Amino acid sequence: MTQTLRDADENGLHGIPHPPARVRWAILGVVLAADVLDLLDGTITNIAAPTIAHDLGGGTSLVQWLGASYALALGVLLVLGGRLGDLYGRRRLFLTGLAGFTTASVACGLAPTPGTLVAARLVQGAFGALVVPQGFGILGATWPRAQIGKAYSLFGPVMGLSAVGGPILAGLLIDADLAGLGWRPMFLINLVLGGAALFAAARLLPHDTGDRTTAVDIPGSALLGATMLALLTGLIQGSAHGWTAFPVLASLAGLALFAAFCHRQRTAPSPLIRPSLLHNRGFTSGLVLGIVFFAAVSGLLYVVSLFLQQGLGRSPAGAALALMPLSAGIVIASIACYRLIARLGRRLVLIGFLVTLAGTLHLLALVAASGTGPWALVPPLFVIGLGMGACFGSLYDVTIGDITPAEAGSAGGSLGAVQQLANAVGAATVTSVYFHSGGGEKHATTVSLTVVATITLLCCPLVRLLPPKAPEDQHH
Repeated sequence: MTQTLRDADENGLHGIPHPPARVRWAILGVVLAADVLDLLDGTITNIAAPTIAHDLGGGTSLVQWLGASYALALGVLLVLGGRLGDLYGRRRLFLTGLAGFTTASVACGLAPTPGTLVAARLVQGAFGALVVPQGFGILGATWPRAQIGKAYSLFGPVMGLSAVGGPILAGLLIDADLAGLGWRPMFLINLVLGGAALFAAARLLPHDTGDRTTAVDIPGSALLGATMLALLTGLIQGSAHGWTAFPVLASLAGLALFAAFCHRQRTAPSPLIRPSLLHNRGFTSGLVLGIVFFAAVSGLLYVVSLFLQQGLGRSPAGAALALMPLSAGIVIASIACYRLIARLGRRLVLIGFLVTLAGTLHLLALVAASGTGPWALVPPLFVIGLGMGACFGSLYDVTIGDITPAEAGSAGGSLGAVQQLANAVGAATVTSVYFHSGGGEKHATTVSLTVVATITLLCCPLVRLLPPKAPEDQHH
């Protein structure tokens, strides 16, 4: 965000005056609406996956792919989407991405088979990656620098409420079974929501031409996408159908493609990740911690949802409501920790890890002892949410604590992409543990929570590798 503000002209984009206040607020509403759509569709399958798999007959593979496919496409293409916005203009990419996202959402809602649904989710995530990176650039071009903090301050609460609302909306729509369509309306509703946002964006967003000298590393993006797709295919197919030749070869192909991607990043004239960032110990430590921790908690959310529905027999809406304490904890901690990060720095990250660990161990103890009554899960889920909320913003704020202003854009895009890729890996990995632990839902949940707790514990001592503080101007 800081770099976006530095890059914005005091008098508007290319000297053009900023629009009136009412137009600026409307533009902010359009950007927020697009981000809300992205977050809703990234979280709805946490609740809906068992129902969709039962309806389409996709089994455990479909449960794992539903969340992983969307996050995979979004994460792989997020940095590329930002560069394309610089190249062709942010308005053009925002409108293109929103139109494609809405169309792909309808394809998800009409999908007749597991394969077509996963393919539509991949396309949906890909178009989402065109929309999301444009938002801050659009706001930087339309809001005066002295006032833009008001706009940015709304993102945390709105995104937090969306994280709460996504699973609840999915659960309510599934239980309502509108017109006998079951889970499909939760995707089809985007035809209305996305269509309205697209209409508003076409009328409100400022025209910009882009910079045709911007370098875009298409081969690097293609290699990263192929790497993640091969690795996830190997992991999911191997865990679902046994480690036959195909998943083993897919995994080996993924490792080979990753080596090619690393070589490309060292030799490309304009790599996706600046080489100087990879030589920064604090940044690379934050990158690794982000991958590991966000993968663990992403898998945790999936496992808890599966346990609530398959283990405790709750409906999709009931499971969504049961997860509200966790979502509430995330929102509360995210808001409370916004000011604490300037004073506590990386210590706040450690506190978040420890609180998440405490909540996970409490939940593990309850599941192991069959103490999962209607209200028993509220305290541990709330504590887990507090820990996650304390980490979500602070980990990446601290990670960029000692980078240069010139590296800020690449660093921000890389960290956002890593979080999405971690969501994909976590959803696939932890659910693989869940589905192949044996011994029933209780045992599977116990083993999965033990894995998540162990990963979180291992993250704690690595916090000392992070920069001590966030950038000085990050929270003022």
